[in-house]
Amino acid sequence: MNIIIVGCGKVGYTLVEQLGGENHDITVIDVVEERVHAITDQLDAMGIVGNGVSYQTLLEAGIKKAHILIAVTDSDEQNLLCCAVAKKAGNCKTIARVRNPIYSREIEFLRRELGLSMVINPEMTSAMEISRIFQFPSAVKVDTFSKGRIELLHFRVTKDCLLVNYKLVHIRTTLKCNVLVCTVNRNDEIIIPRGADFTFREGDRISIIAAPSEANNFFRKIGIGSTPIQTAMIVGGGTTAFYLARRLLSVGISTKIIERDQARCEFLSEMLPKATIIHGNGTDQDLLLEEGLDNVDGFAALTGLDEENILLSLYVKKTSHAKVVTKVNRITFSSVMDDLNLDSITYPRLLTADNIIKYARSVNNASMDSNVENLYKLEEGHAEAVEFSIKEESAVTGTPLMNLRIKKNILVCCINRQNHVIIPGGQDEIQVGDSVIVVLTNDRLHNIKDILEA
Repeated sequence: MNIIIVGCGKVGYTLVEQLGGENHDITVIDVVEERVHAITDQLDAMGIVGNGVSYQTLLEAGIKKAHILIAVTDSDEQNLLCCAVAKKAGNCKTIARVRNPIYSREIEFLRRELGLSMVINPEMTSAMEISRIFQFPSAVKVDTFSKGRIELLHFRVTKDCLLVNYKLVHIRTTLKCNVLVCTVNRNDEIIIPRGADFTFREGDRISIIAAPSEANNFFRKIGIGSTPIQTAMIVGGGTTAFYLARRLLSVGISTKIIERDQARCEFLSEMLPKATIIHGNGTDQDLLLEEGLDNVDGFAALTGLDEENILLSLYVKKTSHAKVVTKVNRITFSSVMDDLNLDSITYPRLLTADNIIKYARSVNNASMDSNVENLYKLEEGHAEAVEFSIKEESAVTGTPLMNLRIKKNILVCCINRQNHVIIPGGQDEIQVGDSVIVVLTNDRLHNIKDILEA
């Protein structure tokens, strides 16, 4: 596909980095020459220095032949106007990043009236992810599929966990838990476990699919706390904190925000009357303890500085029993971050890019007459979850899964049948009309039939 990206900041760079390896022709636009060169010198993309709202600039970028235009500049209004001009100039799909809370209740209106294919709000997306993690404190990350009806929960096997040296088969036979283990990350090797002899080890990072009630039951049985949080403390009163607090308050979670800017505190007090807003320095240990850090169930470090968020999180982990979520926007040293043993890390930049890339892939798959509905990157791109829409009978339908010759690096992990979620066993079958999620490593799928051995 021909893709134009307007805005060469952190998100723009990440988009080019991830889409560039999928045989797309990418052109980037930015008014700052250094930003354009930072991408074109390192990644496979053409660059134009100019204003993405300009009709002439868009023509130079090839808007007439573009399939998708993605506007991710620092200005919401520029992104919206850029998409409106592109829609008229080239009739392509358009995606705009819109971050300001004043637009949060107008997204559907903007999308409809401006003909936008997608509106992405990184702060709101990050807040939703943190909220889901607080609902499942045992998880370090929560991925959602099938429009939020299905969740993939990631957690670590600690030394006190029942799963240490525990066989996979015993989860259903002994624990009698209706969960499906999808992937195991062991020393950066991604394993899709199969067979009665597979044994978990301390330090494994496991992902499971389960209904919420089944997941809580499973975590309780293996000795990992699973009670949703009742109280939360947020340090940093930015846009992500605003969305998160609004979400937490709506489900009855007592929420306190510590923010150092007086004017921002007044804004938050007005917009979030049910929240407790504290004017102060969130890195002040005495202030944190004075405001009840010892007794909170959840803690989110959401300041504008990655280093501050990391140090805050390490301190809170050492001095309280709270579930800790750390916002990181710039730092990408994943191996170093893993060694810090933080609870959960949210990357707004990557969340934004992931959502846009999912849409771009769905457009590409539609043009290839593929039955892939969505494609999700897991474990930093080392595994994928592919969602298929089963529209016709084929070699995979009407036969028990245990009788299908499925490739060894592939697992059918969920069947959504008329909004009823099935965690499949060997006797279950795929039927026409189902939505099926498949997890795989070291392969690419364009059709559900590709899961079978040749």
